[in-house]
Amino acid sequence: MKQATLNLDLSAKKTRKQVFLDQMDQVVPWAALVELIAPYYPEGKTGRPPFSLLTMLRIHFMQQWFTLSDPAMEEAFFDTPLYREFAQVEEFARLPDESTILRFRHRLEKHKLAEQILQTVNQLLTERGLLLKAGTAVDATLIAAPTSTKNKDNKRDPEMHSSKKGNQWYFGMKAHIGVDAESGLVHTVRGTSGNISDIAEANSLLHGQEGIAYGDAGYQGVEKRPDATKEVTWHVAMRPGKRRALNKENEADVLIDKAEKLKAGIRAKVEHPFRVIKRQFGYVKVRYRGLKKNTAQLVTLFALTNLWMVRGELMGAKA
Repeated sequence: MKQATLNLDLSAKKTRKQVFLDQMDQVVPWAALVELIAPYYPEGKTGRPPFSLLTMLRIHFMQQWFTLSDPAMEEAFFDTPLYREFAQVEEFARLPDESTILRFRHRLEKHKLAEQILQTVNQLLTERGLLLKAGTAVDATLIAAPTSTKNKDNKRDPEMHSSKKGNQWYFGMKAHIGVDAESGLVHTVRGTSGNISDIAEANSLLHGQEGIAYGDAGYQGVEKRPDATKEVTWHVAMRPGKRRALNKENEADVLIDKAEKLKAGIRAKVEHPFRVIKRQFGYVKVRYRGLKKNTAQLVTLFALTNLWMVRGELMGAKA
């Protein structure tokens, strides 16, 4: 008996990476970001014509999404046709090399455009009613830095420092963020050495229009600091040991415990952006030396995180 053959159209199958890029292609406000960066991008009146600004911006974002260094991004163009397609580079055309990619990143850093990219993204989300300004939740996370001294200076990055969490020491920097208490979207980002306490940056994470703020037990006493403002009411978690000591049979203590659970539910939203940059985008270790460069990358990552977190709503609005 002759066996029937099954013909499959494999081209119809989309990989997760392709689906991801299709989604981000729809939700990133490309036109607004190109308009933002255009005044700082060369027009190429002399010499070899530059790559289009849109192409370079797409490449820069792919580096954030897939943790690609400048050399790795150049090589990826030869290995992954999908990257060339997303970057809108014509077939058989000249491809951006690592020096071109590096210069574009340096241009963004020089003019502090990462912060403006975050503002542009958040302006879009505010207009869509996705980013509110009634309350803020704050938190910080440690980002590891290389401890090796095998470099031209024969020493570790002097702007990175060690900090202790529990019984373990970590070397690197801290990413401090302020997020919208309703949606969990990031509105403020600060990068510091790893030995800077969370509470020292707490009030700088407020955007100034909220009336209420939330933090974990590490922010105890934040309202008493010199930079605190009376217009904001802080709801800070009770220290774990004190909460464990609550009497479950005492009515007053039961109410306190319920209040702590409510605060914890709101504070939990600040963990979502950290999960996205670390698990979705794979950002678990700093790429550059110095706080300035790494903070600029963090700000860009959180701008893209905001778009990722509400991609469903943004794509639904376009449908």
